[in-house]
Amino acid sequence: MTFSMTTWNINSVRLRADLVVRVLTEEQPDVLCLQEIKCTEDQFPHEAFEGLGYDHVAIHGQKGYHGVAILSKRPFTDIVRQDFCEVGDARHLSARIEVSGRQVRIHNLYVPAGGDEPNPDTNPKFAHKLRFVEELRAMRAEAEPGVSALLCGDLNIAPYETDVWSHKQMLKIVSHTPVETEGLLAAMDEGGWRDLVRRHIPMEEKVFTWWSYRAKDWAASNRGRRLDHVWASPDIAEASTGVAIRSDARGWDRPSDHVPITVRFDL
Repeated sequence: MTFSMTTWNINSVRLRADLVVRVLTEEQPDVLCLQEIKCTEDQFPHEAFEGLGYDHVAIHGQKGYHGVAILSKRPFTDIVRQDFCEVGDARHLSARIEVSGRQVRIHNLYVPAGGDEPNPDTNPKFAHKLRFVEELRAMRAEAEPGVSALLCGDLNIAPYETDVWSHKQMLKIVSHTPVETEGLLAAMDEGGWRDLVRRHIPMEEKVFTWWSYRAKDWAASNRGRRLDHVWASPDIAEASTGVAIRSDARGWDRPSDHVPITVRFDL
C-alpha cells in the first residue's frame, strides 16, 4: 500500500487556506502537517477543507503565533501536545495512525526561529532555540516498541553546506551557525532518525525549502535554505520511495515563504 505525508509551514492557515486546498488537491497526501498556523483551535478554518477527505484533524493552536496541525484521511489516536521548554508555546503535536497494519507515530514540530543575533547571552530568542534543540535530542525514533515514527516540520535549521545558498556567508547567520547545525545533527543521530530528503536527493545537490520575503526576486537570487525536514525511524525510512519539494509554491499568489515537502512510501 502506498502512503504519503506532506509538511508545510503555511505562515497563517486562515490567510492561506486556498493554498492548502491546492496542495491537498494536487498532492493528495494521506497526511498533511502544517506549522505556524497562527490560530487557536476554534479559529481553524475547517470549512475550507470539507469534502476533500481530510476528516481527521488535530490542532495545537495559539492565538496569533506558532501553532501546528495535522490533517489526515485516516483516523488517528493517542494525540500528544508536548510543551517544549515549558513556555506554553504551541510548537509540537503528535498522533498515531495505522497504515497497512503498521502503527506510525507522526511528530509535527515548529522549532523557534531564534531571532537575528546568534548569541544566547544577548538574544533570549536564540537561547530558547538552543534549549528547544537540546530537548529535541531526547526524542527517539524507536521510543515506542512496535511503532514506526516520522518527525517533520519547520526545524528552522539548515544543517548541511548544501542546505544553504552559501555556506561561507551563512556561518554567522541564525539557522546555519555551527552550534545550531551540530545540535540538530546530534538530535538526528542520537535519536536514531534518518533524513528522508537527503535519502533521495544527493548531498552534493543544493536543496532549499525557504526563501526570504525580503528578496525582490526570490527565484532569480535563489538565496534559499532547507529549513523544513522529514525524518523517519530506520524501518519506515527503508520504505520511502521518493520526495517532492514544491518550489513552485513560493511563486503562488500571497505565498508562504516556505514550500511543501511530500514524502511517499510503499508499505
